[in-house]
Amino acid sequence: MNYEASVQADYDGTPPPSEGDVLVDEQEVSRRKRVIIIGAVIGVLAVLALLFMMMHGSEDEPFQASADQLPSVTVAAPGTGTISGQIMATGTLAARREMPVGIAGEGGRVVSVPVDAGEWVKAGQVLAVIDRSVQNQQVNSARAQIDARKADARLAQANLDRALKLVDRGFISTADVDRLTATRDAANAQVKIAEAQYQELVARSNRLNVTAPASGLLLERNVEPGQVVSSGSGTLFSIAKGGEMELLARLSEDDLAKVSVGSKATVTPVGSGEQFTGQVWQVSPTIDPDNRQGLARIALSYAKDLRPGGFASAQINGGSLVAPRLPESAIQSDEQGSYVFIVKPDNTVAKQRVQTGVVTEGGIAIIDGLDGTEKVVLRAGGFLNEGDTVKPVVETGEEAAN
Repeated sequence: MNYEASVQADYDGTPPPSEGDVLVDEQEVSRRKRVIIIGAVIGVLAVLALLFMMMHGSEDEPFQASADQLPSVTVAAPGTGTISGQIMATGTLAARREMPVGIAGEGGRVVSVPVDAGEWVKAGQVLAVIDRSVQNQQVNSARAQIDARKADARLAQANLDRALKLVDRGFISTADVDRLTATRDAANAQVKIAEAQYQELVARSNRLNVTAPASGLLLERNVEPGQVVSSGSGTLFSIAKGGEMELLARLSEDDLAKVSVGSKATVTPVGSGEQFTGQVWQVSPTIDPDNRQGLARIALSYAKDLRPGGFASAQINGGSLVAPRLPESAIQSDEQGSYVFIVKPDNTVAKQRVQTGVVTEGGIAIIDGLDGTEKVVLRAGGFLNEGDTVKPVVETGEEAAN
């Protein structure tokens, strides 16, 4: 075979590519790939933007989805009901009527003290016995004086009787009769004086003993046997009349205005798990200018767990009001205050400002902003925006309260 002919046959006439042409082709391919990638990214962003607009819509015109795509929210018309207002307060326990007992008589050395603090005493019961040995002798002397005066009176009467028998015979003059009559009357008067002096000494002797002026709980005992006491010794005993206690509950000006005499209250002493029922019997007519508080005095019956000077809390009924009640989950708040979402007749959501009141077992009272006929969103209000279209699911008032 001819070598040149063979080479000629293998060559098709196209010159082989140069090194520069190969570099240009690679750059073109790289550019096309970048264009494709950028286009794909732009397409994905466009799809995401469309989905976002579909879900949230614009600020001016909320997106309106189909009925199947609308979010379901639980709503309820709360209605209205009577709500008892509750006012919380704290204060100090004290005897409602505390009676200080001291020396009413002359005093003396204390012989015995038969009672102690914490005991129940009766009216007239002896609390402390005072030595009365000297007074007893004075009483005995006064009693003897009465006997002597009575003897003088009998003698004066006998003399008068004899004179009256002799006056008709002329042996006794009328003047003598008058003198004897005066003597008899003076003797009788001396008897009465002696009896009065005796009664005075007996009364003084009886006043030596310290007695309870009324029945009640003995709170304090400040005297011991052997002690010498007098009218200047101060308070020896302190008694809570009838055992009645009270709570001096401190309230702010606003709360004090809501409380009235006769309001029921539940008192819980510190350290005691028991609760005691009482009622407000006096509302302070003045306000302390330093702390802007006043006193509501709550009367309590006797109980051993009610100790004067102790601390206690009280829940006072502050009247009643008629208002809707909502669960806590329905109430939202921001820098402007509290609000709820209500569903309007076209199923769009609107923000409604409200004023909350007392918290009860049935929910939070709404004292302003609702009349009870609105459809209020009970839950998931934090995920809604004003103007959103929703699918309301109505619950009864009883289910809503739960």
